[in-house]
Amino acid sequence: HTWWNEGNGAYLDRIEFIDYGTDPATIMSAVEAEEVDMTYESVGDFIDILDGLDMIRSEASTAATIITRPNQLAEVDGKKPYADVRVRRALAMAVDNAVVLELGYAGRGVIAENHHVSTIHPEYAELPPQKVDPAGAMALMKEAGMADFDHEIISLDDGFEKDTTDAVAAQLRDAGFKVTRKILPGSTFWNDWAKYPFSSTTWNQRPFGVQVLALAYKTGVPWNETGFANEEFDSTLVEASSIADADQRRVLMKRLEEIMQNEGVIIQPYWRSVYNHSRPGLVNADMHAQFEIRYQNIGWDA
Repeated sequence: HTWWNEGNGAYLDRIEFIDYGTDPATIMSAVEAEEVDMTYESVGDFIDILDGLDMIRSEASTAATIITRPNQLAEVDGKKPYADVRVRRALAMAVDNAVVLELGYAGRGVIAENHHVSTIHPEYAELPPQKVDPAGAMALMKEAGMADFDHEIISLDDGFEKDTTDAVAAQLRDAGFKVTRKILPGSTFWNDWAKYPFSSTTWNQRPFGVQVLALAYKTGVPWNETGFANEEFDSTLVEASSIADADQRRVLMKRLEEIMQNEGVIIQPYWRSVYNHSRPGLVNADMHAQFEIRYQNIGWDA
């Protein structure tokens, strides 16, 4: 594509997208070989490595996240282990989200609260801090008769998704739970991402908290990977989604967040800061919180 960039007066003759797959090391090699001028996203240890190659780092604080979730409808050996709220709550109680942020994402983000509503969402409601209680988690798991159950946790094989899920698994093991890790390539993982009994998934930012709740947690919606179905949650969400004023919507959002925590729907360790890198001289190539690339503003410094 060719157009005149009003921002700096330089022609952009063409924008070419190259898909190097999910391995960040391949993208790193492309930068070193000067095959690309800008990364779509820079992740993990490669952020610092790209800094060292004199690329320009851009950062955006976001409501993008990763969740590790049990699927309440999934069967394992003829049973539905995560249909029991005690099992789900025990899993969440055993994990310190601050530790997962540090180990899984090098501290590049903000601690989350296991309800998938961010402090940057206008209707976010503050709740009391959740307690990390591994001993209490094991007691709850024993009460559910699941102390000897082997939790297989599935994740992608690349970058922070693998590291974050490893950190969650390590803390569950520290609490005394049996855990097996299964790591899949993207070509396999995404075939059945919504059906796994226990897995980690990334979610990008939506502008409002009610949007992602409606996409991911309302009964029966296609992207409901948790199998969560709660009549009070659904009706409250419908009402909240009809309120334009964020302050008024926050009253109902507080209840939605409480239900998510009380039901142990997800382990959500952190909200991600996201990054990209570009070559010196490429202007207006800043990272966007929702991964938008505003082509009309990007160009080479004249």
